[in-house]
Amino acid sequence: MDRLDAATALVRIIFGVFLAVHGANKLRNGLAGTASWFGSIGMRWPRGQALTAASTEIVAGLMFAAGFLTALSASAIVAVMTVAIVTVHARVGFFIFLPDGGWEYCASIATVAAAVAVGGAGRLSIDHLLGTGTGPAAGVVMVLAGVLLASVHLAASWRPGART
Repeated sequence: MDRLDAATALVRIIFGVFLAVHGANKLRNGLAGTASWFGSIGMRWPRGQALTAASTEIVAGLMFAAGFLTALSASAIVAVMTVAIVTVHARVGFFIFLPDGGWEYCASIATVAAAVAVGGAGRLSIDHLLGTGTGPAAGVVMVLAGVLLASVHLAASWRPGART
């Protein structure tokens, strides 16, 4: 293990666990409130959206923290953050401290996920233990897959201005 492995593990663990906790918060009092919010921003099938967002944040966050199938979990993180940016945060502006939160924080999370997907999870990861890590090219492909998945999801599910 070297300093880069330790630093990568720290970043993975903090960002992954924080995202998982964020997803768990969506379930804290049941899905009704989160589903209502998804409907208010124009997402079709708001209960399914709430469950999908929460489960993606929890599962991908924990996988990312553990360094397990890291490029795949990073792809899911990029996808969910891209959807958050497009549906809510881009219209607010850059800074997170603005009312309703700007897009900088979501973009930071997506960037960390992308960097780890491309750079690898490091030696302090399940990927390293199992030999399931991927190279930089596969990491880039997975990041692009996350953006593509988010685009497809938005095209199928988001109706700006519509309230369900």
